[in-house]
Amino acid sequence: MDGTAPAGKPQGNWAKRGLGVVGVLAVLAGLYYAGGALWLHEIDDDPGFAQDVEVPENGSRAVAVAAALIDREVNVHRWVANDPWFQPAAILDNMPNFQAGIVAALSRFAIELTDQIARARGTSQVDPDADSAAGRLKYPGDVWIFEWSSTPVQPSSESQYRKAIEDLRRYNERLAAGNANFERRSDNLMATLERIAADIGGSSAALSQRIEDYGDAWIDPAADDLFYATKGRLYAYYLLLEALGIDYAGVLGERNVQRNWDEMLASLRAAAALAPWVVANGELDGQTVPNHLAAQGFLLLRARFQLYEVINILLK
Repeated sequence: MDGTAPAGKPQGNWAKRGLGVVGVLAVLAGLYYAGGALWLHEIDDDPGFAQDVEVPENGSRAVAVAAALIDREVNVHRWVANDPWFQPAAILDNMPNFQAGIVAALSRFAIELTDQIARARGTSQVDPDADSAAGRLKYPGDVWIFEWSSTPVQPSSESQYRKAIEDLRRYNERLAAGNANFERRSDNLMATLERIAADIGGSSAALSQRIEDYGDAWIDPAADDLFYATKGRLYAYYLLLEALGIDYAGVLGERNVQRNWDEMLASLRAAAALAPWVVANGELDGQTVPNHLAAQGFLLLRARFQLYEVINILLK
């Protein structure tokens, strides 16, 4: 009479308990990832960041700003672009792309520092600290300390960027002491501006291609990745060029180009400040869905055109 009923009941209870545990773990995992990601998420596009950066007497403001910007992203906000799957920031995409864009611009500046600004003439020796910083800032931003696809253990992205901070600050200290070069000539500035303008042009081409390929889609899930990578690049260039304007104030004043310089900075600042709630890649003539990539591209091209205006004036 009571043969199977008592045996079935405990099994059902264990099944319910198992499902309950799984449910609790799923909720905890959701809270861990969502809460942790919200806590860490930071798109810091403060245009006044460089105002409080300390610059050694007779040092370079642009170099000091570059070092401070890396320090902020790596040590203050925390570098998240290489977080592994078990860390909550692994689910973020806008912040990692923004950080990668910043480092891309800083890498270009470090290369120009090595090739142009920190050399007395084209045939002089390469500055060792500037060269070291340029090499470290080329390091990929998504390398965690354990990378099983290549070697089991290798330097993480942030470890390389921290060493780049040391390189830049050491160079600036040597410059302040008179043991390094920082050529404040118009030809050095022009060469640097041309490379930055070319890099911005590459970003414009990427935006244009994305709009052409996906601009008529209702949803473009990768539009925000490109938008924030470009935003980070433009933000870093704004801060660097603002600082270079102080480093080269004598050249800008002598060539009467300060007004054009300020207009170019205003365009870069406006482009870097764009921050839609959701990045849309709608049709260019659409009525309901905007195209934020096109808006960003417009301001980007305006700043690039103004950069070339400055270069043309410096040529005269």
